[in-house]
Amino acid sequence: MASIPVETVIDTAKKVLYTGHIGDGKIFVYRVDNVVKVRTGEEGVAALQDVE
Repeated sequence: MASIPVETVIDTAKKVLYTGHIGDGKIFVYRVDNVVKVRTGEEGVAALQDVE
């Protein structure tokens, strides 16, 4: 489960990335079942942390 709501991330990205010109891009939103950090074997939210 994400600690930051998806809508907050999308709204922020739209504000930061918007130029009004062709090429602003698209945001794809989809569910991720799991994340695994290969180096440590950590999974889930712990795998997304960059703390050494």
